[in-house]
Amino acid sequence: MEFHSKLLQPLPDSKVRGWNGPLPFYLAYPDLYEPKREAMLLQDLDYLQQMYPGQVKRFQRRIAEMLDKTDYEGSMIYDEYPDRYCLQALAGSMLKALEKEEEDPPTQDIVQVLLLTEIYKRRHGGRRGKIF
Repeated sequence: MEFHSKLLQPLPDSKVRGWNGPLPFYLAYPDLYEPKREAMLLQDLDYLQQMYPGQVKRFQRRIAEMLDKTDYEGSMIYDEYPDRYCLQALAGSMLKALEKEEEDPPTQDIVQVLLLTEIYKRRHGGRRGKIF
């Protein structure tokens, strides 16, 4: 009977209302996961990429064109955790193509950074080659 009598007692206000501990990170920054925020971040990224030096801009455009061939439904670039070695192999093949086309080709590091940035944009809605 003692158990049932405890169930019927009202809870103190401190247990019912408010938060009795540190705020979780997602409540401390309420607009962090706002849908408009991602579009704003992509727009900001596009603006900053427009300020790349001329040669890097040319490499970026060419890498985006080459990535269009691997941009399809179920592509490895949309995997939750893309394989590092596959991405390095893709960057290596892009570097070989750029070495054939350019007098002064980029380094492997620049190609990887530009490739990963382009993949990020496509994974978050900034896709260049529309499927639909």
